[in-house]
Amino acid sequence: MVLGRERIEYKTPDQVRLMRRAGLVVADALAAARAAAVPGATTAHLDAAAARVIREAGATPSFLGYHGYPATVCVSVNDEVVHGIPGNRALVDGDLVSIDCGAVVDGWHGDSAVSFVLGEGDPLDRELVATTEAAMWAGIAAIATADRLGAVGDAVEDVVDAAHAAGRNAGVRYGVVEDYVGHGIGTAMHQPPDVLNYRARDRGAKVRPGLCVAVEPMVSRGDQATRVLDDEWTVVTLDGARAAHWEHTVAVHDAGIWVLTAADGGAAALAAHGVAVAPLA
Repeated sequence: MVLGRERIEYKTPDQVRLMRRAGLVVADALAAARAAAVPGATTAHLDAAAARVIREAGATPSFLGYHGYPATVCVSVNDEVVHGIPGNRALVDGDLVSIDCGAVVDGWHGDSAVSFVLGEGDPLDRELVATTEAAMWAGIAAIATADRLGAVGDAVEDVVDAAHAAGRNAGVRYGVVEDYVGHGIGTAMHQPPDVLNYRARDRGAKVRPGLCVAVEPMVSRGDQATRVLDDEWTVVTLDGARAAHWEHTVAVHDAGIWVLTAADGGAAALAAHGVAVAPLA
């Protein structure tokens, strides 16, 4: 591996392929957890479903034991933004649920998150989920042509601003959470560089082959300010607004970009942005 001035771990093509294996395990684990998310199921039940997939794949959970974290996934509900600890909370129709999952294969990590609304739910919650997902894909698409990672935050905010301009949040401005950002990923789950989800004067790290990052916008239906609960993990919005969280692990290599935690490598979603993914054989 090569470490640049910012101590960024640049990956070889073979290392990216290993990360793809981890990414596919994460995709399968998230799919299992999402399928388990039905009214009446506890958040611990979702955790167990993801843990089973990771274990059966011969992989290791990235989150379990990380700085003492006690579970395989994070399950955050309604005003919980991220890092919700699975437990005996039973889900109900209309809950906005975010699941964050990481896995390690042969020492290499993958990290991804999804959000969804159980049942019909509030149309404004569904719009929030859709806007946050669209912001993530716009941020990923920006990496394909960007010189610096600051383009991700620009693209995320452009999508959020457009949703506000279109009146999709009943006149309330969405909040792009600034306390938690995307990150480099590889032999550790969290590495340099930071990947901001908002516009900033600092244009961020240079985009070059070997760079692998997790792009993960978190957006609320109100103010972006957050606080941490007494469990020292669960992050909630300060104003009680509901929030959504989407994330994918993305690799940059000589031929282009590849979304390592998407089953199709990101092909379908990125085609709408005019970006063709470049899988490594």
